[in-house]
Amino acid sequence: MSTAPHPREIARLLAGALAVAVIASSTQAQDARSRPSTTSDEASASKPVDDTAKPAAKSDVRDPAAKDAPEKESERVFKSDEEWRRILTYDQYLVTRMKMTEPAFTGRYAHGNFKGTFLCVCCGAKLFDSRHKFDSGTGWPSFWRPFVPKALDEALDRSEAEPRIEVTCARCGAHLGHVFSDGPAPTGLRYCINSLAIKLDSEPVRPAVPTRKATNRRRTPSSRDARPEAPESTAPPVDGSKPKAPAAS
Repeated sequence: MSTAPHPREIARLLAGALAVAVIASSTQAQDARSRPSTTSDEASASKPVDDTAKPAAKSDVRDPAAKDAPEKESERVFKSDEEWRRILTYDQYLVTRMKMTEPAFTGRYAHGNFKGTFLCVCCGAKLFDSRHKFDSGTGWPSFWRPFVPKALDEALDRSEAEPRIEVTCARCGAHLGHVFSDGPAPTGLRYCINSLAIKLDSEPVRPAVPTRKATNRRRTPSSRDARPEAPESTAPPVDGSKPKAPAAS
């Protein structure tokens, strides 16, 4: 025959079940609390990834500067005819802008040895190195190569009976001279250049001469009569009398 459990045993069983339920609920609460900390740990762990993205942002900033570099190298100078007349001397203007040629053996750089870089007299671009200059006996400065190939532009010149190759400054279009195929080695070229179209970088820059505006000052008859007559003047007097002899010193 089966006997019924004692009330004390039933109470023990209920107390154990209740303890198990309390422990299970506490562990679930701890798990729920630990979840935000793991997400924060993941966020902190992802910070190095954000740091790696910062150099990419710097490279984006540098890109525009890198794009502007070629534009600066190929920068051209454009000025009106009036501006060129104001900047250049009369002879420089005739040679560089009107494509005239200076007389042979009259240029500043036609003879002698020089040190430095020859610049365009109009815009200052580097055109020739003095180490590439040679005496061609033609009466004009001659070079067997330019400073860099891109410094010059070439075009066919039919202004005379025999066609020639004109050489101009690639930056401002100034007429420099002509190039011929009778030069020395290693290029076999002779750049025949006008001295008025170039200048040495080691030479001082010619100061600009200030222009004086004409004053609109009117003279009165009394001011004209007050001017002393020059003693060496031999102009006949207005009244027809003989001119006075210069005073003896």
